[in-house]
Amino acid sequence: MAGDAQEDVRERLKAALWFAIGKMVDEEMLKRNRNVTPQFIGALTEMVWAQIENVAIDLESFSRHAGRSTITTDDVLLLTRRNQDLHDIVKNFVDEKKAAKTQTRPKR
Repeated sequence: MAGDAQEDVRERLKAALWFAIGKMVDEEMLKRNRNVTPQFIGALTEMVWAQIENVAIDLESFSRHAGRSTITTDDVLLLTRRNQDLHDIVKNFVDEKKAAKTQTRPKR
């Protein structure tokens, strides 16, 4: 029973991903005056889904290794360690959010 519900959620997420990827590809193809097949969008969706699954597994492993049950920004930064440009983007984003959070805190 729980497996069926989990599979249903998985299929709904995959369908939402397919829809989002389809919209992005359509927008880009309109700009370039090109066409793509539904099979291309399906293959791209499968590739992105596999990447999402791998990222999720890695993030869970990093947090578990650190003795936490919650994934933190440290785990995401660890995940991006091999892609310096992506790491810099994520690090800057995290730093900006932390700075904004400290500015909005009331002083005691």
